Amino acid sequence: MSTQDQHGREHPRPDRARLRTPRLLAATLTLATALATSLAATPQQAEAKEKRVLTVAVAQSVDSLSPFLATRLVSTSIHRLMYEYLTDYDPRDAHVVPGLATAWKPSPDKLTWTYTIRSNSKWSDGRQVTAEDAAWTFQRMMTDEGAATANGSFVANFRKVTAPSPTKLVIDLKKPQATMTALDVPIVPKHIWEKVKDFSKFNNDSGFPVVGDGPFVLTGYKPDSYVRLEPNKTFWRGTPKFDELVFKYYKDGDAAVAALQKGEVSFVSGLTPAQTAALRGQKNIKVNEAPGRRFYALATNPGARAGNGQKFGDGDPSLLDERVRHALFMAVDRTTVLDRVFQGHAVQGEGYIPPRFSTYFWKPSADQELSYDPARAARLLDEAGYRKNSAGRRIGKDGRPITYRVLCHATDPNDKAVGQYLKEWWGKLGIGMTLDCLDNVTDPWLAGRYDLAFDGWSVNPDPDFVLSIHTCAALPATPKDTGATDNFICDKKYDELYARQLAEYEPAKRADIVKQMESRLYDLGYMNVMAYPNAMEAYRTDQIKSITTMPEKSGNIYGQDGYWSWWSAVPADSGTSSGGGSTGIVIGVCAGFVVLVGAGVFLAMRRRATAGDRE
Repeated sequence: MSTQDQHGREHPRPDRARLRTPRLLAATLTLATALATSLAATPQQAEAKEKRVLTVAVAQSVDSLSPFLATRLVSTSIHRLMYEYLTDYDPRDAHVVPGLATAWKPSPDKLTWTYTIRSNSKWSDGRQVTAEDAAWTFQRMMTDEGAATANGSFVANFRKVTAPSPTKLVIDLKKPQATMTALDVPIVPKHIWEKVKDFSKFNNDSGFPVVGDGPFVLTGYKPDSYVRLEPNKTFWRGTPKFDELVFKYYKDGDAAVAALQKGEVSFVSGLTPAQTAALRGQKNIKVNEAPGRRFYALATNPGARAGNGQKFGDGDPSLLDERVRHALFMAVDRTTVLDRVFQGHAVQGEGYIPPRFSTYFWKPSADQELSYDPARAARLLDEAGYRKNSAGRRIGKDGRPITYRVLCHATDPNDKAVGQYLKEWWGKLGIGMTLDCLDNVTDPWLAGRYDLAFDGWSVNPDPDFVLSIHTCAALPATPKDTGATDNFICDKKYDELYARQLAEYEPAKRADIVKQMESRLYDLGYMNVMAYPNAMEAYRTDQIKSITTMPEKSGNIYGQDGYWSWWSAVPADSGTSSGGGSTGIVIGVCAGFVVLVGAGVFLAMRRRATAGDRE
């Protein structure tokens, strides 16, 4: 299981009746519980035995439980379960469908958008959800830098947001904005969040249950331990069928797979090719593989700087030369990465947006492509003035041999495997390399203390967010602040293209501009997209009877653009064993009851990281 866990989006489902037992069976269950407890079941497990618990193994830490701060996939996926967005993406083909808003309409000049807010949505504390909640959420992001940390790009063009009535939301724009039906922003309850004093520090983890209006309610969280959610019984689409949803952290992927095999968890994502092959055909386990919505890349430090122009960090100055970046690009053999590391479970990297999103997918022309060519790479380094010494090492302007530091995730085997190839390929060019595999890549990344880093984001059906993180506006205001930038790219031509695509409503014209942006990123050489990995995941069929993929035909389960998978999941037949340990003994005694152990662990950190730690 790798760390490949960003922002992600129908029919109502009836509430499931609770399990009831006659006296005799209740006595049998009591005896079974006592037996299981004597066989090392924890108090938490004993508490969960009467519940149907869906336990999801993850290999990624939570950056924040505040939707104003979080950008990692695991965090934003949880927020999709807790809070509604104005609109959703249909799980069948990702077209826009109603969410908190039932309808929307632009003015003729596209500068005013009016949304009808549904009247049948309530916060989990019983209060009505209104347009005022949405207006307050957007207004806070417009006026508070801390609240704009994660999703500020969505409101940067907003002039005014008002709520003339409980069901009417009006957004006035400075200029037309094409993303008004794809505002991937969680709407929060004003009566709860208006009490927050510092949005840059509030992590939304100080009291439970957390008030929300999504399909699930956050009921428990412990750093380095677990995230626990329960169904929101008043959710307007219908109550989820599982009694509890737990996200459990595993630092070691093989341990997570072993837990799946023993029935200790219900679902595992981010599988390696070897793990996928091992799980195929095993009893009560279904493997799901689908084209992914992520890219796998190597990011270059372009010289970390803040919005005020102040430079910081210690990126190698040689990387400021485009010829050097291109040389490193051309020394990477993507075919080997695909065949040896991903073992065919990925598509070769081209542009910034995966081929799953065909409207925006771009690939370089034949004369533009920086294909694998070590000889040409060596010539570029010579031209840039980085020649070899007598020992065959490239010498920097400071007279010392060049050695690049590459940040990698300690829990991601792909990073480590690709890193070893990079060491070999760049070594032939005369460039040294150290692979810094860390549990926490956040701190050096934020401080700009790296030369290159493994990077990756999940892309939404509307790509605006992943495009915005390379704009100058995404830089931190000062070196002490945290911006929305990916890796400090700031390019005026790219910014001009970004502004154009944001204002373009004609789909074909907008797609063409987005492709020009991808071409610009490619030519700059700051982002080397090596692969688009498939989503590889597995679940226990004796715990999960059915679950929605997105898209419904050959789609993924984890990290969707919505809450469809966990909201739609149907528990397996109650007479089916969940397998493994003391739980199996309980089921053997009760002969007809399913008991799912739902403890969980979940690592919590701040809000930044590279590669799979992104949404």
